[in-house]
Amino acid sequence: MTSCKLHRTCLGATLLIALGLSGCAATISQEGLEQRTSVAIGRQVGAFTITHKSEETGGRINYTAKTTDGATYQCYMYSATGFQKAMSFGQTPNSDAICTPMAGKAAAPAAASASCNALSKAAGKC
Repeated sequence: MTSCKLHRTCLGATLLIALGLSGCAATISQEGLEQRTSVAIGRQVGAFTITHKSEETGGRINYTAKTTDGATYQCYMYSATGFQKAMSFGQTPNSDAICTPMAGKAAAPAAASASCNALSKAAGKC
């Protein structure tokens, strides 16, 4: 193999590896993550902090949301990776955040009211 062909082959392989690795990271911004978390836990942006954030392959983001009043939530969401966005021409949306209150101080359950029906009871809303 001539050095020119070898150089092109190595350069092409390096480029493919770099594109593959850069396509694995989630693409959601910190503001987007905070906005989705706000909706999931029912708190305003700024009333909680996001800690212990980690990303899995496939765009899953795991993290902890801690509120200013001491409640803690374990959360996750899916964000399109760079590769997924490229392959769908930017049309892959991010998921909503899914958050679970952890033991200890958490969100207070809704108080029972006169409008509490069987569906609301089954959902744990009253």
